[in-house]
Amino acid sequence: MVRDTILILEYDETCRQQLTEIFQDKYKIQAVSNEKEGVSILRKQAASLAVVLVNLLIPAKDNFQVLEWLCEKKFVNRIPFIMITSEKSAQYEKKGYECGIVSYIKKPFHPGIIRQLVDNVVEVFQYKMQLEITIKNQTERLKKQNAMLKVMAEKQKHMNEVLVDSLSNIVEFRNLESEQHIKRMRAFTRCLGTSVMELYPEYELAEEKLDIIEWASSLHDIGKIVIPDHIILKAGKLTEDEYEIIKSHTTKGAEIIEKQLHLDSEIFCEYAYDIARHHHEKYDGNGYPDGLKGEAISIAAQIVSLVDVYDALTSKRVYKAAYKTDKAYQMIVNGQSGAFSSKLLKAFTEVREEFEAIVEKYKDE
Repeated sequence: MVRDTILILEYDETCRQQLTEIFQDKYKIQAVSNEKEGVSILRKQAASLAVVLVNLLIPAKDNFQVLEWLCEKKFVNRIPFIMITSEKSAQYEKKGYECGIVSYIKKPFHPGIIRQLVDNVVEVFQYKMQLEITIKNQTERLKKQNAMLKVMAEKQKHMNEVLVDSLSNIVEFRNLESEQHIKRMRAFTRCLGTSVMELYPEYELAEEKLDIIEWASSLHDIGKIVIPDHIILKAGKLTEDEYEIIKSHTTKGAEIIEKQLHLDSEIFCEYAYDIARHHHEKYDGNGYPDGLKGEAISIAAQIVSLVDVYDALTSKRVYKAAYKTDKAYQMIVNGQSGAFSSKLLKAFTEVREEFEAIVEKYKDE
């Protein structure tokens, strides 16, 4: 609706007539003498009002009672109000501005000045209103776009998870490991990662990072799909050459993730690459394939390394029986299964019971 009407609330008939004559050539005029009529027009025709000129400040009343009521009812937010007055004190003007008026028309009237003042106020206010509408519409569009992007991201995430699940299941099948292995790996990784996050803020872990590390842990052994059957399924002790081939699953896995795994999440691929390549590194530098030492090993790879050892110890494999959880715990904290940082061992100690619960929940059939 076009805002082409001026509402004049003026108890003095002469002033009402003067103002009507000044603006009637450009605007439609609604001129009333009391607040009851004025409020009725405001309620019924607010959308068509370009500006309200108000002078209901009868000395016997609370001079700003009407304006304060209009402000409470939010009319002042939707329509510019200009006060008509003969008062000249700064305190009086300040009170009007506090009630939400945008300007004053002083008596006696100067038609040219008043006309320009009203035109300026109307132009600025309508521009402001249009800008607010534009921003509101753009905000709504952005909300819809963000909602759509969120749905698409969730779908893509689901597709990525399905792919990761499929790949990790292939590795399990290839290794003759149970279907519970990856479930345990993810649960252990989340559990230990949360403990590290709470104990050591310097690692800058957060729930979002833990989500990625948890899923990336599924692919830690993906390189084993290229290891020959007679080696990976061998029940007896490996020869030195066979062991070197087994060790190559770390670099082969990283290569597969780098060159063959096409996911839209670059950060997931970076974590998966790092974990696949470095989950057999040891804190004292005696791991493989790169002989990394100390904090040169990412915290993600450190977490998955300990988790992988714990799961290997507590699970039955073709070459060994499963250890009890107490024995596996002692072997890790005593350094019998390779060196881990004191921080990681502290975090592991804190979640010992949770690890045992995970073993029980996802135990092999």
